[in-house]
Amino acid sequence: MHAFIIEDDYLISQAIQATLGDLGFTAFSFARSEDAAIAGAAGETFDLITADARLLPGDGVKAVETICANRNIPVIFITGYAPDIEQALQDRLPEATVVEKPIKEAELIAAVRRVLGQR
Repeated sequence: MHAFIIEDDYLISQAIQATLGDLGFTAFSFARSEDAAIAGAAGETFDLITADARLLPGDGVKAVETICANRNIPVIFITGYAPDIEQALQDRLPEATVVEKPIKEAELIAAVRRVLGQR
C-alpha cells in the first residue's frame, strides 16, 4: 500500500511513516508544503493521505482538496488544531478523519483502520 504523508516537520513525518509501515504500508511519498503536495500527487495513486492541516508554507486542507478533487482517497488530518479543522472539514472534506497532535500511536492506528474500513 502507498501512503502520501504531507507534513512540514521531518520527525513527525518519520513517526507517521513508522506507524504506517507497521500497518502494512510499503511505499511512501512525502511533501512539506502545499505546492509540493499538489505537484507530488500528480499522476500518483495513493491508498491513504495523511496531512498536517497547517503547513509552512501553505495549507494542508487546500492541498488535500486539490488532490482529492477527482479522486476518492482516504484522508487523515494530523494537526494541533483539531477543533478548528474539524469544523472547517464539515463542508469541505466530510469523509476526512482528524487525529490531534501530539500523536498517540494507538489513535493513529485506529484512525487508519477506520478510514480503510478495517477492524
